[in-house]
Amino acid sequence: MQDIHIVGGGLAGSEAAWQLAETGLRVRLSEMRGGGDTTPAHETDRLAEMVCSNSFRSDDPEHNAVGLLHQEMRALDSLILRSADLHRVPAGSALAVDRDAFAAEVTRAIDSHPNITIVRERIDALPDHPAIVATGPLTGLKLAEATAAETGEGALAFFDAIAPIVHRDSIDMGQAWFQSRWDKGEGKDYINCPMDKAQYDAFVQALIDGEKMPFKDWERDTPYFEGCMPIEVMAERGVDTLRHGPMKPVGLDDPRTGRWPYAVVQLRQDNKLGTLWNMVGFQTKLKHGEQVRIFRTIPGLENAEFARLGGIHRNCFINSPRLLDEQLRLKSKPNIRFAGQITGCEGYVESAAIGLVAARFAAAELRGQTLRPPPRETAIGALLGHITGGADADTFQPMNVNFGLMPPTPGRAKRADRKKAYTDRARRCFAEWLSGHCPAREQLAMLAE
Repeated sequence: MQDIHIVGGGLAGSEAAWQLAETGLRVRLSEMRGGGDTTPAHETDRLAEMVCSNSFRSDDPEHNAVGLLHQEMRALDSLILRSADLHRVPAGSALAVDRDAFAAEVTRAIDSHPNITIVRERIDALPDHPAIVATGPLTGLKLAEATAAETGEGALAFFDAIAPIVHRDSIDMGQAWFQSRWDKGEGKDYINCPMDKAQYDAFVQALIDGEKMPFKDWERDTPYFEGCMPIEVMAERGVDTLRHGPMKPVGLDDPRTGRWPYAVVQLRQDNKLGTLWNMVGFQTKLKHGEQVRIFRTIPGLENAEFARLGGIHRNCFINSPRLLDEQLRLKSKPNIRFAGQITGCEGYVESAAIGLVAARFAAAELRGQTLRPPPRETAIGALLGHITGGADADTFQPMNVNFGLMPPTPGRAKRADRKKAYTDRARRCFAEWLSGHCPAREQLAMLAE
């Protein structure tokens, strides 16, 4: 017997299941992977598998909105953040994880919880009982069609791309070197492959000329999400676009010259053993053979062996500002909440955060109570507000958490001071919200940060 049904075992669904189970509710978690189905991007049947980057991005809660989001989620006993902290790998000021160990940790926690039953099954229709749909950007076709039929809206879509992963022992460290930008973090959290102007110009042209995966007819009008742009698409925007983006050399001193290179390719550790390294910002839709040929022209990667090559898949999301209320309920079928990337929040941690708050809304409702949404001055509240009414429904697109989603702070200040003003205000508002509804242990956790 279940109290609530979670559809989807990604980061949002796993977080939602954990939050609900911790309140004593009985949860059925349906995940199609492992039950005979899979997706174009997943490689395992583990819960909370990270299919793109292994990074949760900045962990700085003082000057970064996503770092602030991390802090708020830790205060709310997030399973995703707890598991990430247990399996983090060096990444400067970012929170990056050993993705296999991380997914295994989340799967173990969910599978061993006495209030959660994992069922490996595909759900093709919207449930008629209390449920949270957290099927992510790769929602099964039949369930997507059922959602479209229920809402009359259809699903919006955009392309998302995956970066290649390189075996560490195939990188030539005679040309590459270890350093974090501006020596942040441990100072040696990234491998850097330098390029001079001639090498960079040739590389950009190769990306433009390289053979790409063809689009299907129904994909041709689908836009890219700006935060996950394929590298060859960036190259087509102008010769210097990459030098001001993922190949930016500032803050990186080549030990052979003592100067910044003309451009640089950075790789970030992808597993705890340090044997796999992710090419930062190198999402791509190049054909696999072209990836090997072109990426081996990068100094230090001439003999690179790839554990995984890049890829591309079509993501879908609903028009949340039009379809969902402020508690993430589907207006036309309020027994159902949506959570995660299918709502139009972009990013691992954002997805998990919406799963967390959807679960807390549902738990309160099942007990005959009403949970007030977090204030929009907080990171969680700002993200929630964006997808449930803060954005224009006619132009709605996926969004990472950022200070621009929060009400402006009064007065004028330097950029760094302005960010600190946002985070200081957010912590005050979040502490007040916590004191209004959260158990004492969560209030203490927040105040101890």
